[in-house]
Amino acid sequence: MPTATYEELLIETLPQAIRTEAQYRQIARRFGDLVGKGRARSAEETKLLRLLALLVEDYDRRHALPPDSSTPAEKLQFLLEHSGKTATDLQAVFGQRSHVHEALRGKRSISAPQARKLGQLFRVSPGLFL
Repeated sequence: MPTATYEELLIETLPQAIRTEAQYRQIARRFGDLVGKGRARSAEETKLLRLLALLVEDYDRRHALPPDSSTPAEKLQFLLEHSGKTATDLQAVFGQRSHVHEALRGKRSISAPQARKLGQLFRVSPGLFL
């Protein structure tokens, strides 16, 4: 069976910077198919695999959590910015509006019960905030 050229694979896949979750799933699915081929993958498919890996890595870097060295306040700020939620949504966790703003600025530590509530709110591990 003849192998597709790299150009043909590019035309078939149409790789581009990933901007949406749907694009991410599509590229990740194609990436998974290529990984699954293992040793049966052609040199051209391996080139495409490497390109798709860069696109996925770029998207993940732009949408992933801040580094582990970030403070709980920085992680909370990041999640707030990327989730579409507002500081008002955190009032149920912290009680008072002033406590929300103090937590976001790192002036108030996050308790274990608050971390559990934040974990549920953002669908992350509560340990992220401790």
